[in-house]
Amino acid sequence: MDILCSKSEGILTLEFNRLERKNAITGAMYQTLADALVAAETDDAVRAILITGKPEIFTAGNDLDDFMKTARPKDGSLDEQRPVFQFMRALYGSSKPVVAAVAGLAIGIGTTLLMHCDLIYAADNAKFSMPFAQLGLCPEFASSLLLAQIAGYPRAAEKLMLGESFPAQEALQMGLISKVVPLEELIPFARGQAAKLVALPAASIRATKRLMKQSRLDPMKAAIAAENQQFSAMLGAPEAKEAFTAFFEKRKPDFSKFA
Repeated sequence: MDILCSKSEGILTLEFNRLERKNAITGAMYQTLADALVAAETDDAVRAILITGKPEIFTAGNDLDDFMKTARPKDGSLDEQRPVFQFMRALYGSSKPVVAAVAGLAIGIGTTLLMHCDLIYAADNAKFSMPFAQLGLCPEFASSLLLAQIAGYPRAAEKLMLGESFPAQEALQMGLISKVVPLEELIPFARGQAAKLVALPAASIRATKRLMKQSRLDPMKAAIAAENQQFSAMLGAPEAKEAFTAFFEKRKPDFSKFA
């Protein structure tokens, strides 16, 4: 199974388990994640959620083969019933605390999704990147808004425009993650933090989360809508076609002919 789902002692663990493809996420994987989060919302046995990957890699982001087959613009906008939208809505709409444990690479949506979690812990081998511009695209799921709020405009602009990877310590300095721990301690530490949440009054944790997030909910939804519209337009543009063609041909893209 490409997503491992397990429940133990009040914690729902969702683990990327497609190491042979660098945990690249397909539509089927997004659907599994979405369904698990939706089910957890009404499951009293789940008091905290832990999202993790493998020691070598968190996720390489979207599986581009699968993405190009399913992410075609329809009537000028991407289908918001696609599994990735279902997953992200379930993630940012979850009333329960979400802990993320990141080791290795977290690329694209692998970094974006962290901005919608609550406690984010990274191993000392973690690296983050949002290479949307490098693919002829734009930020997604409110990352244009949230990263600027988290890190400030100059740093957000650097990460979103250049798309270069950055290490765990820089992510910590930016405020993107909560703590950096040694790789071998990551999962025990993150699970221990989730266990602390399980032991606290569930109503208090839910209320605290809701109060902290409610002021940014409307701007976040507006940013997602604007990004989706822009992303849809750019997906069919020549720059994106060149970027994806170059990726599959394993060469450097040439954007010099585009204005």
